[in-house]
Amino acid sequence: MSAALFNRNPDLKRLCDEGYQIRVQDGALVMSDVPYVNAKGEVKRGSIISPLSLAGDVTQKPEPHTVHFEGEFPCDAQRNPLRHIAAGNQVPADLHAVMRHYLSTKPDSNGYTDFYQKMATYASLIAGPASVVDGTASARKVWQVMPDDDSVFNYIENASGRVGIERLTELLSGERIAIIGVGGTGSYVLDLVAKTPVLEIRLIDADEFLQHNAFRAPGAPTIDELRTVPKKVHYFRDIYSKMRRGIHAHPVELDATSAHLLEGVTFAFLCMDPGQSKRVAVEFFETRGVPFIDVGMGLELTDGSLGGILRVTLSTAEERGIARQKISFEERSGDNVYASNIQVADLNALNATLAVIRWKRYRGFYRDLEGEHHSAYTTDGNHLANGAAA
Repeated sequence: MSAALFNRNPDLKRLCDEGYQIRVQDGALVMSDVPYVNAKGEVKRGSIISPLSLAGDVTQKPEPHTVHFEGEFPCDAQRNPLRHIAAGNQVPADLHAVMRHYLSTKPDSNGYTDFYQKMATYASLIAGPASVVDGTASARKVWQVMPDDDSVFNYIENASGRVGIERLTELLSGERIAIIGVGGTGSYVLDLVAKTPVLEIRLIDADEFLQHNAFRAPGAPTIDELRTVPKKVHYFRDIYSKMRRGIHAHPVELDATSAHLLEGVTFAFLCMDPGQSKRVAVEFFETRGVPFIDVGMGLELTDGSLGGILRVTLSTAEERGIARQKISFEERSGDNVYASNIQVADLNALNATLAVIRWKRYRGFYRDLEGEHHSAYTTDGNHLANGAAA
């Protein structure tokens, strides 16, 4: 764990001062090198893993009271499994399996007061029998403060660790993402992608952030911020840089002279209107084998209400034809309701969410049964349909 987190929190510092081997990994607090007795009576070593509750970089009351133990199921000195700390008293059939076991013990109805009490309690219960078998076995050693990690976040991302999906989240960590167009839909794409551990996010948009944009984008600018007439890419970069690093703003229109900004991108979201800029992006990614998602929205004002379709189209190196059939490069006409900047933040957000989910499915974060390259959501009837699959 980082020295800053260590110094700020007395409960974590006490664990370290007393020699417990602790670190923060994927948003969880991990105590490693904990001795335990296995079903053969051997002394082995495993790890206790707890969700880490934080407010910024300050620890909070531990919730939940349970932990996971990585290793064989721990036993007492007589080789009997420690049933009283098995969650629900359920002991696995195969005591010799090295896995994550779910453990539960609670001091009283109020739970643990801090992480020292929680982790030291579990360490004592698990390591106690090991010290009976081997008098030298201990969970405490000389501890060293580890340097700050190279996370893209300005504070620890502990959401994934709390629900046990840190290994899935890691699938996204190497991505260099381009978001071309950070208007209504693109800004919501940024909001979602910024909360993943992607290495880099490049924002490309020449437009200014004006008053009507405030009503179809995440967050809420002040009137003073609007008066400065910031570029969209600068406005959103400044917001999300509070949370993470690696966001680069490019206030330019994408054309042949600026296409070099896309070099090194591993995935892209095309969230701009049809036109020459979209053609430049599509041809750039096609020639370099880079996958991308193009989003689209078509709305009609009929009989006093809006109706329309949201489109998400995936283009990959293995399948370009479907996207080529669905993506339009024609400039929008004045007859299209959406061209008048009608404020439909809910549809912008939904279109972005569908696009980000499709990206995560493509990268293996979510299960992808159909592998479709095109889908359309119709507001009338709340209907979501998949198109052709490769």
